[in-house]
Amino acid sequence: MDQLIKMITDKTGISMEQAQGAIETVMDFVGDKLPAPIANQVKGLMGGDAGSGEGGGVGDLLGKAKEGLGGLLGGD
Repeated sequence: MDQLIKMITDKTGISMEQAQGAIETVMDFVGDKLPAPIANQVKGLMGGDAGSGEGGGVGDLLGKAKEGLGGLLGGD
């Protein structure tokens, strides 16, 4: 999740604490709207520590998607 927080702070200019609060708000909203089994999977995905090799997390997924798309589009 640290990578996601960094991406948000870089793109928006808000503080790390504000980014963390925004993520928690979105997670609460999503958790309330989805069926419990799916909400738990989403929370597990978001809770992984990016780059740790323990569960991945959305930060890892975003990084891998960026890398893949960059290569697909002729980027680095």
